[in-house]
Amino acid sequence: MIKKLRFLGIALVFVLAAALVACGSDDNNNNADNESNNTAENDAANNNGDASGDFELGQEDISIAFVAWAGEQARTPIVAKLLEKAGYNVEQSVLEAGPMWQAVADGNADLTTAAWLPDTHGDYWEQYGDDVDNFATFIDQAPLALTVPEYVEDVNTMEDLKDNEEFGDAVDWTITGIDPGAGIMQNTQKAIEEYGLDDWTLQESSESAMLSALMDAYDNEEPIIIPGWKPHQMFKEMDLKMLEDPKEVYGGEGDEINAVARDGLKEDAPAAYEIIKRFAEDYNTDMENDLLVKINVDGKDPETVADEFLEENQDLVDEWLDGIAE
Repeated sequence: MIKKLRFLGIALVFVLAAALVACGSDDNNNNADNESNNTAENDAANNNGDASGDFELGQEDISIAFVAWAGEQARTPIVAKLLEKAGYNVEQSVLEAGPMWQAVADGNADLTTAAWLPDTHGDYWEQYGDDVDNFATFIDQAPLALTVPEYVEDVNTMEDLKDNEEFGDAVDWTITGIDPGAGIMQNTQKAIEEYGLDDWTLQESSESAMLSALMDAYDNEEPIIIPGWKPHQMFKEMDLKMLEDPKEVYGGEGDEINAVARDGLKEDAPAAYEIIKRFAEDYNTDMENDLLVKINVDGKDPETVADEFLEENQDLVDEWLDGIAE
């Protein structure tokens, strides 16, 4: 009898031990699950600003620098108004290309909407690239080239300009350019050297002066040659041709037009950074061409056109501002 009781007691000890082990295993599994859940929540918070997925405003004052070229004047007010809808105070500054890049690199401006890379602003990128963040692409293909009206015969490539006395004399051997700091002006000067166009001179002016000269010549079917780029309303208004550039001095298929920020903007203003990235992903050449026509052909104010664009694309606006902390 005593032996039987001893056996039952030993058996009971083993049963209790097994139960404790099982409970311990469940606790460990629960702890592992909790740690996994906490890790996922922490990852979400790290990626999106907090666990709810909101992007915080951070600094509330944002400065945008850009060059007063046609496309930049069309898209920049839209970017500014989007940021204002999110709660930012936005200042827009018009600069020439060199000072614009320097302002972003030095932190005197938070970002630019007017970076043409890799070719047109290649020299500026080489100088300032280590101090800036190229974070969004508005236009993925923006070709540049010397451009003439379609009615100009026998001038189709850069090589056709060399020793072309008939065309050269007709335009006084002058390429009607834009502001001297523009990347396309630097490229044109390189093209003159690369193609041996020793008789040619690049005239400095401004985009508006160049366009005025182009339209006057076009209306009278007179010869003219300019540095041209797309997207631009002049290709909607006039029948123009870009000269072939076999040496690809102007970058071949074309540059990207990008948003470039000062170092640290992503951390200092995460919502602004995210909004611009989202906008750039949906923005495209067709949108910009429509904006350019409204501004430069229909004569509407860029701010008004930006308001109309946002009103007509409210579904996109909601997506661009989704999850932004107020």
